[in-house]
Amino acid sequence: MRNNISRFTTALAVSMAMASTTFAAVSADEAAKLKTTLMPLGGEKAGNAAGTIPAWSGGITKPPVANYKIGQHHPDPFASDKPLFTITAQNMNQYADQLSEGQKALFRTYPQTYKMIVYPSRRTQAAPQFVYDNTFKCATTGKVKDWGIDGCIGGIPFPIPSGSNSEQALQIVWNHIIRFRGQYVVRKASEVAVQRNGSFSLVTSQQEVDFRYYNPQYKSLSQLNNILFYYYSFTTAPARLAGGAVLVHETLDQRKEQRQAWGYNAGQRRVRQAPNLSYDTPIAAADGLRTADDTDIYNGAPDKYEWKLIGKKEVYIPYNSYKVDDPKLTYKQLLMPGHPNPDYLRYELHRVWVVEGTLEQGQRHIYSKRRFYIDEDSWSIAIADQYDGRGDLWRVSMAYLKNYYEVPTVWTALDVFHDLQARRYHVQQLDNEEDSILDFSQPSPGDEYFTPAALRRRGTR
Repeated sequence: MRNNISRFTTALAVSMAMASTTFAAVSADEAAKLKTTLMPLGGEKAGNAAGTIPAWSGGITKPPVANYKIGQHHPDPFASDKPLFTITAQNMNQYADQLSEGQKALFRTYPQTYKMIVYPSRRTQAAPQFVYDNTFKCATTGKVKDWGIDGCIGGIPFPIPSGSNSEQALQIVWNHIIRFRGQYVVRKASEVAVQRNGSFSLVTSQQEVDFRYYNPQYKSLSQLNNILFYYYSFTTAPARLAGGAVLVHETLDQRKEQRQAWGYNAGQRRVRQAPNLSYDTPIAAADGLRTADDTDIYNGAPDKYEWKLIGKKEVYIPYNSYKVDDPKLTYKQLLMPGHPNPDYLRYELHRVWVVEGTLEQGQRHIYSKRRFYIDEDSWSIAIADQYDGRGDLWRVSMAYLKNYYEVPTVWTALDVFHDLQARRYHVQQLDNEEDSILDFSQPSPGDEYFTPAALRRRGTR
């Protein structure tokens, strides 16, 4: 017992020492590569040797059609692309080196229906110039400090990861958490838990996110008062849930100040604080298939895991997913037993950072290990393989990425969370049957809009 306590104390001391360490940024000479051999956000400009991944040439920076209006469903810039080949359970061993363990498990779980249709790779990532400019500054000033970041605002904090293996891994995870997704966005969308027989019931809501970190009015992190973004969601259907709402103040350093969350109950007309909306708290609308930190594939404080950089490799990931968002596609066509209809999903070969998090000794979480496949161009986690307490692969999450060219930015069109053991899955951001999708054009309504008092006023209207 004494030896166990000693080992635990030592591990805790190491963890606390890491948490108080400030990781150094790169030199000016290294940062200069962001204007030569690297993309402005840090990915390699060059394609691969085989020619199956092209060089980055600026991405998509404007709509492909002249009559596009913000808020409309996105016309597919690559509608004429033909598939290169299809990966199935029968031939997946031929492509095993370019698949995640979670993808392989999906083939084994649904051998008759699951497939991946692979298209030519299109490197469409783009961002506004101010994000590129701020990222260039962050390269030489951004630091991980305690369990937040410092020395950077308005850009990717670590476009060129540096330091030890664990330091680089943590920096890459932070890049995903803080990646650019616009400044203020309004979205009406649905989420569903799809049962083993394919049945589902929609939960529809309007969501609003104010990404304060990318608001140009703030010139330093101190001005943010530790608030990374505000999130507000108001449920509109079904009738039994309509009127309920959630407000979140996402903090940057959650060891310093925990995420603040409030819920509005329409039946009681009361606002109550929701202190447990974090880590592995199950999300009610997901029917137990998604945890709080599964949202956006991964979010929140990265303090429960020891992070390790596996390396960079080429993987078939969901990309340029415009078909899945087509308004002609109904939810019944898309949602089938086991997984979304693969005929509407597009996969491409891209370079990804592979980062693995192992639950620290003394910490509690339903996932003992998480392995992330992070798109090098956008810093978005495209695939997450997640393991249970026994070390068995349990859940596989995928973000079906696309370029929102009206911003521009690469973000998800659809997030899908597979439970391999229950053979059910959860889907977020369904908006095919909505009249409009994300609207990035509205100005931020300001801090007062995202207060518990304002939540109460909106709920009682």
